[in-house]
Amino acid sequence: MSDSLRDRIEQYYSTVPLLFSDAEEFGSLRLFVRRKPGAPYYGGPSHAQPIAHGSAAITAADIARVRARQRELGVSEAFEWLAEAAPTLRACIEAADLPVAERPLMALHPHCPVGLQPLPGSVTLRVLTADDPALPAALALPRLAFAEEGTEVGSAGRKELSVVAEELAQDGTVATIRPAIRAGHKTLIAALASDDTPLAVGHYHPANGTTEIGGIGTLPVARRQGLAAAVTAALVSHARNHGVSTVFLAYAEDAVAHIYSRLGFRPADSTLLIANQPARS
Repeated sequence: MSDSLRDRIEQYYSTVPLLFSDAEEFGSLRLFVRRKPGAPYYGGPSHAQPIAHGSAAITAADIARVRARQRELGVSEAFEWLAEAAPTLRACIEAADLPVAERPLMALHPHCPVGLQPLPGSVTLRVLTADDPALPAALALPRLAFAEEGTEVGSAGRKELSVVAEELAQDGTVATIRPAIRAGHKTLIAALASDDTPLAVGHYHPANGTTEIGGIGTLPVARRQGLAAAVTAALVSHARNHGVSTVFLAYAEDAVAHIYSRLGFRPADSTLLIANQPARS
């Protein structure tokens, strides 16, 4: 990955959380703390004291302080960072008995064309508004998609989606997301069946001309129809039409990487995070 692309991704990771959180500094590390309810953020390299290429020492004490603060806040002990931005951090985290998982990144060249992908039958794509009636189910869909890993057709369908959507409406998750959509901080696109049931969904958060595409998932019973590719391509098109030039994403499985590769995404760097930490949004 070129230094300029790495710099843009690193800057993105240090900027987007500040839309929704405050940064607390702990020596060589930084912790993003939510200002309002929502999925908790993570600890990672401090951009107040750069540690790329070992220019500032990472200490066990700093890691312990971040973890203590997370426990105080009642959130998971989560860390996430760009591997090349802090080459020594992984060993320090693992020495603290936290398991580290790797999520390879793929990026799209700014001039690589990404055409809209074909959709089956009566399925349509829609950019969801904050008041869209499909929003609760769209936010629920990734939970079902990621619970049944892989790209093969699964068992979870409309019934399970309705149950999780109701849970997210009741626990305040949907209400928490609506302001970010209204402000333009978060864009969701869904592939919808004729009855408005979301069959696939994804989102992006833009910042300074860069964005990560995330949360791409297909309802398990609706897999193998090209819906994830269609949603990804639509997100790229929408982001580019709204001033984004650098688009990247992370993946966990090679089968999923093949989908992105066919759209023009190419391997970049890797994101490191604590295994099984809650998904951020």
